Order: sequence, then structure tokens, then C-alpha cells
Amino acid sequence: MTTDAPTYHQRVASEKRAAIIEAATALFLESGYDGTSLARIAESAGVSKATLFKQFPTKAALFGAIVAEYWQMDEVNAALPGAGEPQAGLTAVGQRYVELLTRPGMADLFRIVIAEAPRFPELAKIQFDLGKLPFFDTVADYLRAEAEAGTLSVADPTMATTQFLGMISNYVFWPRLLLVDWDPAEAEVERVVTEAVATLLARHGAPDTA
Repeated sequence: MTTDAPTYHQRVASEKRAAIIEAATALFLESGYDGTSLARIAESAGVSKATLFKQFPTKAALFGAIVAEYWQMDEVNAALPGAGEPQAGLTAVGQRYVELLTRPGMADLFRIVIAEAPRFPELAKIQFDLGKLPFFDTVADYLRAEAEAGTLSVADPTMATTQFLGMISNYVFWPRLLLVDWDPAEAEVERVVTEAVATLLARHGAPDTA
């Protein structure tokens, strides 16, 4: 008899992996990437160094797992609607982007990358390749799908995605990197998403939807 339920060993491995990622995230935020050793992460996670190295052979691989955990593309893809109703779809995209950007620790993650990039340029590439780029590509693909459905007229999905996400992040996220107490009201954040959607539809809406 077969079952899809994880085995005891799989559950233990998964729990240890989660503990390692949680410990590494806290230590990277506290002491920086360069100031945190894998040995210290293993101690904080309550696992052996051998267990940590088996899961993450390098500190860069561990950082990549943290980035993927923050962006959680499976959840992003599940939240995005199919083509056909661009106003509702773009609103869902914008709201999901806000949820990601305001996730606890996201701004700190960017601060780590910015601070450490001169010495560890691979961190910036990891953050881009495993975090921002997959989300960006998902949104661009959504715009292409709307264009193919005839509900949007988008000649350059890359540019349209850049502008749409930029309108949101420029208010919701980037000020957080300079102003630690930046915390706009929920109504203001909703308004930013609404205005970004309206702007994109005004520019790219098909004649019968604009």
C-alpha cells in the first residue's frame, strides 16, 4: 500500500531545514551575512554542522533558500487569476506584491544585500534571480495573457510590468529602506494599488475595456 504522506525521516529533515532557515534569517539580520558563520547557524538551529552542510553546502545556498522562502513563488502563482478581467487581475497582482514587500523582514533582507553586495556580489544576483525576477516574469506573463485575450493592448509587457510594479513599490517599499518607521495606513496602500491599476488600464486597456 502506497501513501503520499511524508515518512518520519522526511518530516524530520523538513523540520531541520525550516529550523536552519529560521536561525539563519535571524542571524543574518542581526549580524550581517559576513558576520554569521555556518557553525553559528547550526548551533542556533539546534542541528549538527554535518546536517547543515548536507542541506546547504555553502552559505550562499542557504541565503538562496531564505530568498525563495520570502518570495514564495508557489503562493504567488496560486494567487494570480486567469486572463479575462484585467481590473480584477491587476488588483490581485498589486495586492499580492504589497503582501510580499511588506512581509516582516523583507526590507531587512534588501538591506543585507545592499550592504554586503560590494564584497559578495553573488547575494544581489541570488536576490534578483530567485526573488524579484520570477515574480516580475509571472506578472509580465499575465499581461501577455491579457493581451492575447484581447483585454489589454500591451506591446511591451516588460516595460508595462516595470511601470506597474514601480508605481506600487515606490510608495509601499522603498521608503522603508531609509525610514525605519515608514508604515503607511492600509487605506493609503489600497489607494496606491487602485491608482496603479487605473493608470495601467488607461494606458494599455483595449478600446472596449479602457
